[in-house]
Amino acid sequence: MALLPARPLSIIVPMTGSQVDIDGTSLTLDAVRAVADGAATVRLAPEAAERMRRSRAVVDGVVARNEVVYGVTTGFGKLSEVAIPPARLLELQRNLVRSHAAGVGARLPEREVRAMMLLRANVLARGLSGARPALAELLAGMLNDFLYPPVPEQGSVGASGDLAPLAHLALSLIGEGTLVTPDGERPAADALRAAGLEPAVLQPKEGIALINGTQAHTAVAALALHDALQLWTTAHVAGAMSLEALMGTPVAFDARIHDVRGQRGQCESAALLRALLEDSEIREAHRHGDPRVQDAYALRCMPQVHGPVRDALRFAEDLVARELNAATDNPLVFDDGAMLSGGNFHGQAVAMACDVMSIALTNLATMSERRIDRVVHPDFNYGLPAFLASDPGVHSGFMIAQVTAAALASECKVLSHPASVDTIPTDGNKEDVVPMAMGAAVKLRRIVANVRRVLAVELMCAAQGIDLRAPLRPAAALRAAHAAVRARVPRLAEDRVLSPDIEALAGGIAADAFTPRIAAQEVTS
Repeated sequence: MALLPARPLSIIVPMTGSQVDIDGTSLTLDAVRAVADGAATVRLAPEAAERMRRSRAVVDGVVARNEVVYGVTTGFGKLSEVAIPPARLLELQRNLVRSHAAGVGARLPEREVRAMMLLRANVLARGLSGARPALAELLAGMLNDFLYPPVPEQGSVGASGDLAPLAHLALSLIGEGTLVTPDGERPAADALRAAGLEPAVLQPKEGIALINGTQAHTAVAALALHDALQLWTTAHVAGAMSLEALMGTPVAFDARIHDVRGQRGQCESAALLRALLEDSEIREAHRHGDPRVQDAYALRCMPQVHGPVRDALRFAEDLVARELNAATDNPLVFDDGAMLSGGNFHGQAVAMACDVMSIALTNLATMSERRIDRVVHPDFNYGLPAFLASDPGVHSGFMIAQVTAAALASECKVLSHPASVDTIPTDGNKEDVVPMAMGAAVKLRRIVANVRRVLAVELMCAAQGIDLRAPLRPAAALRAAHAAVRARVPRLAEDRVLSPDIEALAGGIAADAFTPRIAAQEVTS
């Protein structure tokens, strides 16, 4: 696929007084999201600038002494044994950026590029890259003026870091290529100068300092992680609404059951479900005399499946949060004057985190789709109309909405095949084991979008089922969630086009339209 054309800037104006100081050691997931979404400005911390100046002095000394150091006075990768004469060191860095800007495919979304820019500036601020403070300040200035480069999402294997995506970013810093601005896409040099910023003239080591690292796939992973945690809570809301629509029993969520197993996520999931289902009139209406003693697994085993998903996300959160402040350059420049070559650019850690999240979220999609089927299936929905239609036969109701959910869940299963176990040697076999981290991150982003839409279908169907149980009312927390659904999608009285309804609810999930309403009742073990 060719690069997509520029689109209008969609992020909001930063909130007054909200600022993220980057210092290479204290960046958080919340800060990444705030900058990515335009809710915070960025500044290079003074102490970080001083560290960068000390680091730069080490590199300048190496150049002055004409020492042989990888990427400073030598070529790159398989060409690392080629010595570069002093007169061509600046040309070396510029050519590195140009030659590595070989990405293809659709552009990364704006918020992911902004997150990548922030993470790269933060790595430089760590003071182990040998770059001048001016580079981190230029990235901060671009973020604050809402300038970002078009970055293709394909072309990185995650080692030696995300070379191609980061090279497309570096290209804009030297005034080449284009930048997307609030007024459209313009030549990079013109856009920078219009914002009062000057294109960088890269000094020795600075080209490789800009492109060597894990910041592209980590940016995608960090934003997807936030969305995944949001989906986990939403899945409980949707699942509890489906349980109410099906007149199921919450007995399976009794704390005693889960405490004796002792799995942390499972206990948290059961507690959340108990809070969501408290004081339900629907439940009281069938507490006695109901011949069913057990619900299907998609209902009864929500804690046993949703719980491990939360544990998996906890694992991924730990890895991704650490990577935000990781020094991933090569070589690294230390205070004692040493410049050491290693492999911190290898993206296996975040690649595995992305794969684990993909597998976990796919289980949410599978459970949700099975609950949808039970709500609409006339053989399983405990007296509700077939496909929840007002006149089954003449109307098809939510028949094809369940098909859509099935298609999305099945796609998630294909996409959840781990990328991080694959490898193809690159760079003349110098980079002989690579993690395919960018592929893992991009797959994760698509799975997030799929799960969001599957849950949107479940919310839509479960709300209709609850409507059909009137005058009995669901639990108080679910009445709020039901009202939030109805604020976006009306009850289905007769057949209509459902795609806009699904997208409206998916947008509501992305905007936290449902989860904040239960925050006060959420209980964890």
